This record gives sequence, structure tokens and C-alpha cells, in this order.
Amino acid sequence: MANKTFYDLSVSESLCQSLEKLGIKEPTPVQAEAIPALRNGKDTIVQAQTGTGKTLAFLLPIYDRIKVQADNIQTLILTPTRELTLQIAKVAAQLGKANGVRSLAIYGGQDIERQKQKLGREPHVIIGTPGRILDHMRRKTISFANTNRIVLDEADEMLRRGFLEDVEQILGTMARDRQIMLFSATMPDKVKALAHRYMTNFQHVIIKTENITLDNIQQRVVDTVEDSKLDKLCELINEQNPYLAMVFCGTKSRVSQVAMALARRGYLADELHGDLSQLQRTNVLKKFREAKLQILVTTDIAARGLDIEGVTHV
Repeated sequence: MANKTFYDLSVSESLCQSLEKLGIKEPTPVQAEAIPALRNGKDTIVQAQTGTGKTLAFLLPIYDRIKVQADNIQTLILTPTRELTLQIAKVAAQLGKANGVRSLAIYGGQDIERQKQKLGREPHVIIGTPGRILDHMRRKTISFANTNRIVLDEADEMLRRGFLEDVEQILGTMARDRQIMLFSATMPDKVKALAHRYMTNFQHVIIKTENITLDNIQQRVVDTVEDSKLDKLCELINEQNPYLAMVFCGTKSRVSQVAMALARRGYLADELHGDLSQLQRTNVLKKFREAKLQILVTTDIAARGLDIEGVTHV
């Protein structure tokens, strides 16, 4: 049987043409399953692993239902990190060119006065992190009273980072007839509880992973001790010669120590963690994407949702 196309999923012609310009021709499994489910307006949980195409799975049905002639926020997309917010915002802006949908990214680290000015342009879609969204709500510079669609992207990660109370506050201000779209790689108890508390007769779409990447990934366990860990890391880097490598550490201070030690030894390395300003974080990721860095040392801030081509080693 022939593979489904975006036209088969009733995605509008203008959006299909935009996807073709981006080189996207066939939907991934999560897109093929989630798009029809989300189009009917029901509360929906989509459970699928990171990197399976979830962003388009929610943006396409949302964009086809936006009333571009109405000047109000019709959809809110919440994410756990600024980096994921910016990544979704980039795709949203590309799709918006096709049908006039205005989107805006709202996150901490930006000048709030500039954000207020951009909000005055009446975006249809807001993509943001819970903390900064709440900040604007308290300042009364943003209202979701007439917003009837919300996406909780990487919901398990958002709640793991302690955003449950923020998410509940935001949900409590939205239109009563809202549609909640919850995307999550896993379903821990906190996510289940949130779903049962706020979602009505929800449908559950589960995309079973069939070793999407593991068949092509070699995994190794290296036995070492603390005193020789850095030497062993450098030995592996020299041996493997990665094009781009990511080194994950458990704490922000450990990230700084390892990045500094690698830089002292002559490696093109830099750090990424939550204590950096947004400008610093953006610049580091830009350099890494452009291969001006070889090694990115990071906390789990980079573990979810980021799309970086060329990473050969983790």
C-alpha cells in the first residue's frame, strides 16, 4: 500500500506546498496518526519519542484551523526550554508565510518591553515557556480568556522541571471550551494526573518505537573512575574523532569544569546550561550547529527536542 501523503491527511494545499519547499514530502508515523486525531477538536494525548516529528504533528492541524481574520491569540504552545521554544517558533514562522498565521515566541532572557511591543501586533499563536508566559499574565500584557487550543509539548520534561503549578495556573485562565493537546515521550504519574484533572474524554495516540535509531547506533560502556574520567574522555575523542560531539554532565558546575578542561587541552569546546543568558545560549548553539565548535558540554537542557544535524557522538 502506498505511503500516506499530507494531502491524504487533509492538510491544506498551501501548507502542503510549504512543506514541499522545505523538502518534507511524507508524514512520519506520529504525524500520520496524530494529525487526524487532533483535527476533530478533542482533547488528545500523543505519546511518542523525541525526534519523531511531533512539531509538525501539532502545528499542521492547528494552522489549518486558525482564523487569520481574527486578531486574538487562538493557540498557546508551552515548552520546557527556551531552545525548544525557538526551534518550534522557527517552524511556525515558516508555515505562517503560507496562510498569514502570525506567531510569537515568548521566553525568559528576552527584553520584556520588546515582547510587549510584539504582543501588540496581535499574534494568532504564542510559543513560550511557562515562567515568562505567567510573567506577562501578571503584568496583564497577555490574556488567554479567548484562547481555545493549548499544546503541552514534552509534557513529562516540563513537569519534571517543576512547571506543574505554572501550567495549572495558565490552564485555569483559558476558555472553557479549550482543546488540550498533550505530547509526551513518557507517561509518569504527574502527567497522567494532569491529563485526568484537565482533559475531557481524551483520546490517546501511542506511537510505538520500532528501534527508530538504535539499529544504526553503536553503544559502549566505558569503565572508569573519577580521577581518570577526563583523560579517558579525551582518549576517546582522539580515537573516535567525532564530527560533532555532545558531553552530558549532571550539574551546571560540572559542565563548566569539563568544558574549561577540554578547552585548556586544545579542543573546540563550549558549555550550555541554564545559568547562561539567552544570548549566550543562542550563540553557543549557533556555533555548534555551524560546526564552529566540535564538542558541546551540556546539562539535560539539550536532551529533549533539539534538532542538530551532524552529531556523531554522545
